[in-house]
Amino acid sequence: MITNDTAASIASLLMKIEAVTLSPEDPYTWSSGIRSPIYCDNRMLMAFPDERKKVIDAFVHMTEALPYQVDVIAGTATAGIPHAAWLSERLDLPMAYIRGSAKGHGKQNRIEGRINAGDRVLIIEDLISTGGSSIDATEAVRDAGGIVTDIAAIFTYGLPKAEENASLHQLTIHTITDFDTLIASAKSEGVLSDQDEVSLKEWKQDPSSWKKS
Repeated sequence: MITNDTAASIASLLMKIEAVTLSPEDPYTWSSGIRSPIYCDNRMLMAFPDERKKVIDAFVHMTEALPYQVDVIAGTATAGIPHAAWLSERLDLPMAYIRGSAKGHGKQNRIEGRINAGDRVLIIEDLISTGGSSIDATEAVRDAGGIVTDIAAIFTYGLPKAEENASLHQLTIHTITDFDTLIASAKSEGVLSDQDEVSLKEWKQDPSSWKKS
C-alpha cells in the first residue's frame, strides 16, 4: 500500500529530475493532438540511480500488498520495460515484456519472455493517461492464457477515461503517485501559482477541449 507521504515524496522527486514538467502558459502537444499543461516522461528515471531505487521500493510495497502471489512481472514496451526489469530483479521473479504489435519477423512474438497459461501477471507501466496501452497489453497477456487483474504504474494523470477503460476491462490501476498529489506538491513548493493550478485542474476535467487561458 502506498502512503500519502510516499506519493508526495515521489511526486516531488519526479519534478526534481524533470520527469514531470508543468507548462500551463506554453502547453505541450501529445501525439493524439491533445494540448496539455503537464508532461510526464518517466524514462528520465533511468539516468538517476538513487531516485529510481526509491520508485522500485514503492513498486515492491505495492506488489507485496496484492492479495495474490504474482508469477510474472510484465513491462509494456517501451517505457515500462526498465521498471519491470528492476522490479522483477528485486522480487526474484520472471519478467516478460509486451510489444505494441507482433514482431514482423522470426516467431512474430507479441510477448517476449514467457507467460504460461494460468500465470498471475502484474503489468508495469511508467504512466497512465487514457489507459489504452494498458488495456492492449492486458488483452495480449489474456490471449496467451495469463491472468491480469491489476496494472501498476508510477504516475497517472487521473483522467476519467482511464478509470472507464479499466472498469470496462475488469482491471484495477495502482499508481505510486498521481496528478492531484503532484499539483499539491508543486503548490506547496512554490512552483505553481493559483492561476496555473486552476488551469491544470480544468485540463484534467476535459483535456480534449482545454485551451490555454
